[in-house]
Amino acid sequence: MRYRGRMRTSMLNDRQIMPTDFRKWDDARRQFAQGKDRQKVDKLKESIEADGLEVPILLCVHERWPDIYVSDGHHRAIAVQELGLTSFPFHWHWIRAGVHIEHEPFPYELLDR
Repeated sequence: MRYRGRMRTSMLNDRQIMPTDFRKWDDARRQFAQGKDRQKVDKLKESIEADGLEVPILLCVHERWPDIYVSDGHHRAIAVQELGLTSFPFHWHWIRAGVHIEHEPFPYELLDR
C-alpha cells in the first residue's frame, strides 16, 4: 500500500517544500489568481470544504539533493493554503531511476535543514 502521510501546511514554503513548476510559492499564487487557474482553485476549495482533500498532494525528494518539491498538486496546495488548513494528505516518491510512489514512511528528517 502506498504511504499516505499528513504534512503541516506551513511546510509549503520556499525553503522546505517548494513548487516544481514555479520558482517560488508567490509565483504560483500569482499564476493561480486569475482565469481558469482561479476557477480550478475555487472549485477545489469548495470540494475540500465539503469532503476534505480527497486526492493527496504528491511530494518528491531528489536522490542527489535532499530537496523536496510538490510534483503534482500545485492547485490543491494553493487551495489548502488559502483555506488555512493546518495539514494536508500526501503521497511521496524519490527522483531516482524511475518514479514510483513510495510504500515506506516519508523521510521527515529532510525537512529539518
